[in-house]
Amino acid sequence: MKKAHYLAIAASLLLFLILYFGCETKAPGHAQIEKSRAIRTEAVDVGTLIRQAHTELPPDQQATLLALEEELQQAVADSVRIALQKRLSSFWYRNQKPAIAGHYAQQVAELEGSEEAWSIAGTTFAICVQQSTQAELKTFCNQRAIQAFEYAISLNPDNPAHRLNLALTYTEMPPADNPMKGVLLLRELQETYPDNTQVLNALGRLAIQTGQYARAVERLEQALAVEPDNRNTICLLAQAHQALGNTAEATRFSERCKAF
Repeated sequence: MKKAHYLAIAASLLLFLILYFGCETKAPGHAQIEKSRAIRTEAVDVGTLIRQAHTELPPDQQATLLALEEELQQAVADSVRIALQKRLSSFWYRNQKPAIAGHYAQQVAELEGSEEAWSIAGTTFAICVQQSTQAELKTFCNQRAIQAFEYAISLNPDNPAHRLNLALTYTEMPPADNPMKGVLLLRELQETYPDNTQVLNALGRLAIQTGQYARAVERLEQALAVEPDNRNTICLLAQAHQALGNTAEATRFSERCKAF
């Protein structure tokens, strides 16, 4: 996957995920993540997933894919393997298979070891969670997304974007034993970064989704004061005011939203 495409996916995550709020902001160490990874049972076998997806491709794309996979098998240098894994991730993303795209993005991250690569892997798996209609596949992608964002946080605990993405992942599929985990994470982020527009927009969207329209306006007005031309803030304010019956304000923000 080309770097520009990777960044586009990372930037688009907030548009795909349903927002709530969430807890625990301490960055996990690598040992803790590996332990967590070891005790999780994955619901999907990636090899089986790839083989099944092969059969859905037209002959010309199958030939392209087989050539890429053969190149990857023969590649020795990490730089070559990373380049091929990115191409495979991009291939499967274009073919609407974000779970497989995420698998190859994770392989890139394991070799590169950068926070950006882990964030991209997490984002790709999070898109899979949002788009998939199969329960087992959603669970698989959710587990992988959490692991990837935890790695990104461990590499740069001071980047709020990684914590926000982790919180949104938990709100998309709340843990059965801690359904408010994502909600609490978002609240703690808001306390730590009170002027972060992404966090405020997330809280505003959540308030809209839970019918707390006045609270949504409050959060979104805070975001607007920080960043007056933020498109997401403006469009969300149009929704919130419409729900409250504030016709004049809803129209004003709706017109600004459409102007972007």
